[in-house]
Amino acid sequence: MAHRQQYITQHNIDKTMIKIKVINRGHQPLPEYATEQSAGMDLRANIDSPITLRPLERRLIPTGLHIALPVGYEAQVRPRSGLALKKGITVLNSPGTIDADYRGEIMVLLINLSNDDFVVNDGERIAQMVIAAHEQGQFETVTELDTTERGEGGYGHTGVK
Repeated sequence: MAHRQQYITQHNIDKTMIKIKVINRGHQPLPEYATEQSAGMDLRANIDSPITLRPLERRLIPTGLHIALPVGYEAQVRPRSGLALKKGITVLNSPGTIDADYRGEIMVLLINLSNDDFVVNDGERIAQMVIAAHEQGQFETVTELDTTERGEGGYGHTGVK
């Protein structure tokens, strides 16, 4: 595939990286992987002044980034575990999906699930973005489905132990 680039890491693991076109209309650096084996890149708030999220308040936080993903890929916007644990801040529509044909600004829908105000500052790492391949499906109408051991067992059907 023309949009893939291969490289060898310091551990001699052959990795494939997809190329993502980006326009940065903000003043923050481009997202990057923190470690060689990171799955996600941190997204930063790109704001002119601090934004206070009150308890249970949700807000779209701009990043200044616009991307063009190759067909067959999506970008998933996920919470940062440290913010979720320490401050009760999470991404409301988690994971948020950025489709390959979306060209608008990447925005992060944060919600404050704590009892305290949370201030989002310019440049703060507010979420992470994971690039993932995906498939599309086509529905085929049938009159019955094959049987399985699980059948229609849903939420909690296997018990708690």
